[in-house]
Amino acid sequence: MTPPALAKADVGIALHSGSDVAQETAEKILMRNCLWDVVEAIRLGRATYSKIRQNLFWALAYNSLGIPVAAGLLLPGLGIGLMQAAAGAMMAFSSVSVVTNSLLLRRCPWGSA
Repeated sequence: MTPPALAKADVGIALHSGSDVAQETAEKILMRNCLWDVVEAIRLGRATYSKIRQNLFWALAYNSLGIPVAAGLLLPGLGIGLMQAAAGAMMAFSSVSVVTNSLLLRRCPWGSA
């Protein structure tokens, strides 16, 4: 039998020491028996969502500037263009910057993620 409150909740969180039914119903299971981990999970979730938004913004800004230059749209008017190797390196740097920004989550003030 599923606990009705946990099944109807937007996010179900169970403790590791809780019942098997609660653990099967919950989306998240806290491995330690500390309720403060719920607060930490919410903080980590918010920080992760913020990081995702940052990465999307910077990737969109970077690519909206880099793709037209790499395609040669600025070459006839301004004489600005990129060699293929430079454009490839810039795309690789874009990926590295997104991964590096995401790794900053490990430096969260409440502990390791």
